[in-house]
Amino acid sequence: QVQVVESGGGLVQPGGSLRLSCAASGTGYSIDFMGWYRQVSGSERELVATMSSGRSTNYADSVKGRFIISSGNAKNMVYLEMNSLKPEDTAVYYCIVRSVIGRAYWGQGTQVTVSS
Repeated sequence: QVQVVESGGGLVQPGGSLRLSCAASGTGYSIDFMGWYRQVSGSERELVATMSSGRSTNYADSVKGRFIISSGNAKNMVYLEMNSLKPEDTAVYYCIVRSVIGRAYWGQGTQVTVSS
């Protein structure tokens, strides 16, 4: 059974930082792509940051220089370090993983709220 579980969301003041974590298990195949998307109610889900198996990264323009995606040393883990947070970063953040056979899986999402 595939599980993709995010954690680390919460309430933070503008200018603050949060670190999201995502753990994937049960895919049955190696994972070659992991990433983060976010969604505001009433809007489409949008890309935040992604990382391929070669550690190549891609960021949305709105988060470049503030967010960092990494995989650390743990297998099938991906992190999103979010700094200098702004109210417009408020959203539900979703983790996505894709196995080498092309099947993608989403987590259930974690709420990030940036507000004073």
